[in-house]
Amino acid sequence: MAEDVAHSRPMPEIMELELSDLGAALSAGWSDFRRAPAFGLFFASVYVLGGWLILWAMLSKGQIWWTIVAGAGFPILGPFIACGFYEVSRRLELGEPLDWPGVLGAIFRQKDRQIPTMAAIIVVFFLFWNFLGHMIFALFLGRATLTNISTSAEVFLTAEGLAMLAVGTLVGAVFAGVLFALTVVSLPLLLDRDVDFITAMIASWSLVMANPRVMLVWAGLIAVCLFAGMLTGFLGLLVVLPLFGHASWHLYRRALE
Repeated sequence: MAEDVAHSRPMPEIMELELSDLGAALSAGWSDFRRAPAFGLFFASVYVLGGWLILWAMLSKGQIWWTIVAGAGFPILGPFIACGFYEVSRRLELGEPLDWPGVLGAIFRQKDRQIPTMAAIIVVFFLFWNFLGHMIFALFLGRATLTNISTSAEVFLTAEGLAMLAVGTLVGAVFAGVLFALTVVSLPLLLDRDVDFITAMIASWSLVMANPRVMLVWAGLIAVCLFAGMLTGFLGLLVVLPLFGHASWHLYRRALE
């Protein structure tokens, strides 16, 4: 009954954020991770294992197509894994019991709500970016297809290669920015309230547009820390993902009244 009452609340108002809100969210996220480390490590391990699978496919098998297959799983599983962090933080916030059946059950129930639709949208972004990435490669390095790109990296140091990297990075940044703006608080909002995915995405986009400087810093922090985590053989993600996963819940609480 309490859950139904919570979900019946009107759409929250978008708040004005300060940089101090990011620090407070990170501090609260770190506190949640320390209070329930087993859950954070469990959900983060999915990404670590996926990263190892991609590395194994590229280094030992030399089968680049495996990276697309493995990478496609992340957009599908990502929203559900994120809901794991959010649910743990929500329960800690409300003083509810923190047990595996309850947390995993809450995630499983999302399959009948709006989270699968968000996962489908993320998959569409992923597939379209793959298509554009191949197109950009073909436009700039189409004549280099007779060269084994995986063993002849110097092709990227040519004028065409550098242009391809610049354009690909710019297009990728635009895609990442749009996806970030649509999902930064829409996923915790969908977990917390019974709203449709379009409303959740509009709220998330409006928040970013209302707080561009703060949200740009937030996106930069996430990108830098994720990159640093991957440089450690993906082991750093065991800390980075729970930290930002829990922190995202607390930022959502501050961002939407």
